[in-house]
Amino acid sequence: MIGVTHLRHVSLITPSLSEQSQYYEKVWGLDKVYESGDSVYFRGASPENHILSLHAGEKKRLHHIAFGMVDKNAVDEAAETLASLNVPIVSPPGYLDEAGGGYGLRFVDPDGRCIELSAWVDIHTTDWKKKSVDPMKLNHVVLNTVDIDRAVDFYTKVLGFKVSDWSEHQMAFIRCNKNHHSISFNQAAHNSVNHIAYEVDGVDEVMRGIRNVREAGYEIMWGPGRHGPGNNIFCYFTDPAGFVIEYTCYLISIEEESEWEALVWKRVPHLMDRWGVAGPPSKEARAFMAGEPDEGWALKQYQYQNK
Repeated sequence: MIGVTHLRHVSLITPSLSEQSQYYEKVWGLDKVYESGDSVYFRGASPENHILSLHAGEKKRLHHIAFGMVDKNAVDEAAETLASLNVPIVSPPGYLDEAGGGYGLRFVDPDGRCIELSAWVDIHTTDWKKKSVDPMKLNHVVLNTVDIDRAVDFYTKVLGFKVSDWSEHQMAFIRCNKNHHSISFNQAAHNSVNHIAYEVDGVDEVMRGIRNVREAGYEIMWGPGRHGPGNNIFCYFTDPAGFVIEYTCYLISIEEESEWEALVWKRVPHLMDRWGVAGPPSKEARAFMAGEPDEGWALKQYQYQNK
């Protein structure tokens, strides 16, 4: 199995690059660290070089998700493992041509998504200028999948993730470190991004984030509330391109692996929101979370290169 250390960043393709960039810098609380042509990179309050990058495109979809590894050797070993399993590698191990640099590779998962594994990426050593809300890092990414069992099988058996909990057979919450989940899969009619969660330091910052978003003229999509699986506080919004984004905090940390047993949670309103304030997501919220069908740009590129 491949040893992933943490969720590093998410990269999105958007038809609303300028508006979206302003939103994440002026409203959401991130800092722009690099801009080149049709790409913009943003950091949070943690040392991670960037936690979000936006790239101009005709329609909104996922560009890639990046996970950290210990060092160059781990990346090279991952490449050998993936190749032995006939996993499509779209960028072989090498020094990365993106903000923060580093050494990594990119491959295509069973749903056609581009996944990056990287090490030696530059970190920030300068102090973060305190804002009213300070997103620290990516907490988790939730993906819609046409085959939840296939997705979970790949991420656990190949990448070494572990299942933390299930929401019946509709959602699977899986982890690559002590965080209850770094990535989750939701059974759906098509592959797409469901939502992206940014971690803040406590419920007060969640509430200040709500204020900032409202003052900028945007509304809450779902929340605030507290989930059953993971026990995290949540509040969901949509960005200018229509991606669903979340402020979250207090996600369970699994300290003792031997003592943790994955549960199958019932999909009932009082477990979707344990506070009973937000209730289950509305029909409109679910439509946003369904996203647009994403066939995967990297899979198409790989197929073209290997005709």
